[in-house]
Amino acid sequence: MRLPDALRPPRPAGVLRVRSDDGTLLHAEVHGPEDAPTVVLSHGWACSTLFWTPVLRALGADLRVVLYDQRGHGRSEVPRRGGYGTTALADDLCAVLRATVARGTRAVVAGHSMGGMAVMAAAERPAFRSRTAAVLLASTGSRDLVSSALVLGGPLRRPARLRAALRRSALTVPLPLGPVTPLTRAGLRRVVMAADAPADTVDLCARIVHACRPVPRARWGAVLRDLDLTGPLRRLDVPARVLAGTADRLTPPLHAHRLAEALPACEDLVLLPGIGHMTPLEAPDRVAAVLRDLVRAHLAPGAAEGAAAAPARAG
Repeated sequence: MRLPDALRPPRPAGVLRVRSDDGTLLHAEVHGPEDAPTVVLSHGWACSTLFWTPVLRALGADLRVVLYDQRGHGRSEVPRRGGYGTTALADDLCAVLRATVARGTRAVVAGHSMGGMAVMAAAERPAFRSRTAAVLLASTGSRDLVSSALVLGGPLRRPARLRAALRRSALTVPLPLGPVTPLTRAGLRRVVMAADAPADTVDLCARIVHACRPVPRARWGAVLRDLDLTGPLRRLDVPARVLAGTADRLTPPLHAHRLAEALPACEDLVLLPGIGHMTPLEAPDRVAAVLRDLVRAHLAPGAAEGAAAAPARAG
C-alpha cells in the first residue's frame, strides 16, 4: 500500500549524530525554523522517528521540532549488550537535549510509551531540568506494564499466571516479525490500535514496527517487563500533561490516572475516546493541539521571562 503524503516524512532541516554517555551514536533530526520554539519528541518501543510523521505534519512549519531514534531503533546504533535500561534512556534523551537545545533556552519534551519512560527516567538530570519547560507523557506508564496489559484477555479466559507468562515472552523473544502481510497488520491493529484505525495508518505502524531489529526489541522488552519508575515520576516536577486513549490495551488508562496523581505539577489529563495505544498515529491532530498548547503556555515570551526568573540549574 502506498502511503498518502500526510504519512510521508518531510525532509529535515538538519540531521545530527549525537553521542550518548556510553559512546552509542544516535540519529537525530531537526525540522522547522532554527529560531522557533522547540519541541523534542521521543518515540516508543519498536518504533522510530517515522512514528512522529503525522504529528510533525499536524504541527506545521512554525515550530522547531527535534526527533531522535532510541538506541537500537531506526538509524541509531545498537548498543553493547549491557547498554539497555532506564539509565540509558535518560542518557540518550539528555544527550539529544544538550545537542539540540541551547544552554539558556528550553523546550517542550514529549514522550510516547517508552519515550515517556525516558522523560520520567531523566527527571532529576541537570541537562533535562535546565532545558525542559514542560512535558507531555502520552500512552505510557511507570510500572506494572505486564500485569495490567489487556492484549491477552477476553474470550480465551487464560489463567492469570499463563497470561502474564505469555506477555513476558512476547516482550523478550528476539524473533523477526517477518514481512508485513494482511494477517500481521490485523494482529498489530488488535494489539496496539483501535479497531477502526484507518488502513493507511495501520500500514505505516506495521512498517515501522516490523523494521525494528529483533535483538534490541527483545532487550528493550526485558527492560519494560521489569520497569519501575515510581521514584523518578514523583520527582518530575516540571509542568506536565498526560494523554491516553481509552481503547489502549498495552498501557490501559489506569496508567494515565496513576501518572496524573503522582506528578507534582500535572496540569491536565487528556483521555481520547476510542483511541488505542498509538495516539500520535491515531489522533495526531489532538496530540499536536496539546503540544501547541504547552508551547503557548510555557515557551511564549511571558512564559520565557518567568522561566528566566526561576533559579538557574546547571547542565
